[in-house]
Amino acid sequence: MASATMPSLSVVIPMYNEIDNVSPMVARVNESLAAYNGPWELLVVDDGSSDGTPQALHRETEKYGSHIRVIELRRNFGQTAAMQAGIDEARGELIATLDGDLQNDPDDIPRMVVHLLEKDLDLLTGWRKNRKDDLVLRKIPSRIANRLIGKITGVRINDYGCSLKVYRASVIKQVRLYGEMHRFIPAWVAAVVPPSRIGEIVVKHNARVAGESKYGISRTFRVILDLLSVYFFMRYRGRPGHFFGSIGLALGSMSSLLLVYLAIVKFAMGEDIGGRPLFLIAVVFLIASLQFLTTGVLSELISRTYFESSQRQQYVIYRRDEETGSSAPGWANVSDPEQPKG
Repeated sequence: MASATMPSLSVVIPMYNEIDNVSPMVARVNESLAAYNGPWELLVVDDGSSDGTPQALHRETEKYGSHIRVIELRRNFGQTAAMQAGIDEARGELIATLDGDLQNDPDDIPRMVVHLLEKDLDLLTGWRKNRKDDLVLRKIPSRIANRLIGKITGVRINDYGCSLKVYRASVIKQVRLYGEMHRFIPAWVAAVVPPSRIGEIVVKHNARVAGESKYGISRTFRVILDLLSVYFFMRYRGRPGHFFGSIGLALGSMSSLLLVYLAIVKFAMGEDIGGRPLFLIAVVFLIASLQFLTTGVLSELISRTYFESSQRQQYVIYRRDEETGSSAPGWANVSDPEQPKG
C-alpha cells in the first residue's frame, strides 16, 4: 500500500493563541509528510487568535509554499467550528485532524492513512494510550467520559477526546458539527456508517511544551450536556415524536391508573378525594401527558419540514470507490432498454 500512489490528503489543524507552536507545528507536519506518496495540503484554521498567531501562520506560508493554507475566522468560535471550517475547505480525498499544540505527533499521520486504507475504514481515531497529561484534571475525567459516551452511543473506542483522526472526506463532509460536538465525532460518523467501519489505533502523545491548555475540569459537565443531545439525535432525529410520545403515553397511563383508583375511592367507598395530594399528582401527570404528546406532533412536523426544505435524506447510500466508474444501471427482461415494462 505504501508503494502505490496514495489518495490526496488534507491535514486540518485548528489553532487559538498558539503563536509559540506555529513554527514547530508547521515544520513537523512538513517533515512528517515529506515522503508521502501523494498530493497533500495543510490547512491551519486560526480561531480568532489575539496573540499574533495568524501573522505567524502567514509567514510560514511564505516560507514553505502554497500547500499551506491559512483560514482566519473573524472571532473565536470554538474548536468545533474551527474544525468544521477546515473540513469544509479541505480538498483531499482523505482528511486528517490534529491539535495545534504538538501533543499529537504528525509522524503518526502516514501510518494512520495506510491503516485506514488497508482495513477499508471510514474513520480511524487515535488512542493516546500513554497520555502525558495531568491525572486528576485531564486523565480521570476523560476516562469517565469515554466510558459514558461509549455506553450511550454504542461506539466502543478508548479515546473519544483524541483530535488526531483520519477520515474519508466523502463521509466526514456528510456530518455537520455544532457547539462543542468535536468530542463526539465517532458517534456522529456512526450515524452515517456502521460502527464496524470506525477503527482505533495507538498513537504517540507528547507533553505540552509551549502555550497554555484551553481545557479545564468544567468541560466534564459540558460533555454530559452535549451527550444528551447526541443520544437524542442519533436515535430520534427522524422520529422525534416517538421520544416525546413515549414519555407522554407513560405519564398518561400513570395518570389514568391514579384517576381510576381515586374514582373507586370516591364512588365505591364514599371518601372525599378533593384534598388528596394523589389527586393533584394525577391531574399534573395528565396535563404533562397532553403537553408531551402535543410536543411530539409538533416535533414530527418540524422534522419533516427540515428534511424536505434542506433536501436531506434520512439515509446514506454506501458506494464503493470501484463503483463510481461503472456503467449506468439497466433493466432485466426488457425489450426497450430505455423504458421498463409496467
